Amino acid sequence: MTSHVPIASHAETLAQNGRLPEALALLHDAAARNDSDACFCLALWHLAGRFVPRDLARSRSYLRTARELGDPDAASMEIALTANGTGAPADWPGALRLLRAAALRNSAAAAELKLVEEMDLAEDGTPTRLPEAEKLVPDGAVTRFRGLLSTAECEQVARAAVGWLEPAVVVDPQSGRQVRHPHRTSDGAVLGPTRETLPIRAINLRIAAISGTAVDQGEALIVLRYVPGQEFRPHLDALPATRNQRTMTALVYLNDTLRGGETRFPAYGLDVRPKAGDAILFRNTLPDGSPDPRAIHAGAPVSQGVKWLATRWIRARPFDVWNGPESAV
Repeated sequence: MTSHVPIASHAETLAQNGRLPEALALLHDAAARNDSDACFCLALWHLAGRFVPRDLARSRSYLRTARELGDPDAASMEIALTANGTGAPADWPGALRLLRAAALRNSAAAAELKLVEEMDLAEDGTPTRLPEAEKLVPDGAVTRFRGLLSTAECEQVARAAVGWLEPAVVVDPQSGRQVRHPHRTSDGAVLGPTRETLPIRAINLRIAAISGTAVDQGEALIVLRYVPGQEFRPHLDALPATRNQRTMTALVYLNDTLRGGETRFPAYGLDVRPKAGDAILFRNTLPDGSPDPRAIHAGAPVSQGVKWLATRWIRARPFDVWNGPESAV
């Protein structure tokens, strides 16, 4: 999203310098005069709980006003939050109406609408058909879905991540916080609720369908980019101490890696070569809910080309992306 100045930056400076009442008065006065920048800034503050208590419903109200005043960033964010149910019940038809309106004025929205219309979707955004599951190991703990995403969908996911890529992180088992780790040398971007465009939302609904889970059991979609030499060494996705375990992982390959980059499962003697649009789904836990050591896997080093991959961790129960330690907007 773009930077909103000067009102937002002035208010930010005031708030950071301990002058929050002045900052809020400035924003509220400007918002009352139909200033879209002020409305968008208030929406972001209430959404993130920055300087003010988090209030998702109030954030949505400010977003709607900013969108009505012509702010394209507010329009894009409102579409995403309408579809995924942030601050109000999820409303795919409502989000689609907003996207159609935005597409009349914005080329990026028009491109998203075109892609959504090419998808085989029901009225609620869920898929109407899915590829068959292919067992990659005898017990079915690792399965492949060939062609889960189209070429255009793969490109959309990668493109959505480009502006947000930064060194990838892992969840620290002691603090629950995201930290850098030498085992994971890729670059990554989290497509959290505010970045969950309708194509991304439809893909998340598709991942939920192949896994037989509810979409709100999934963490935010993460897009990873591996350049030559980068890898993710053997690891488990299951967390060592949590009340809501990562029971499954979905990996979606967004391109064909020229050399290297296989997903390896040492316990099964299995290497899966990336192929654009294919997805693999694997279980991280045993029937009793404890981590399954056979789920240890690795992203082999890329030796030629660039590997693009989307990952979605699926929890045992609905996951609150706004309050979880791994959350990101």
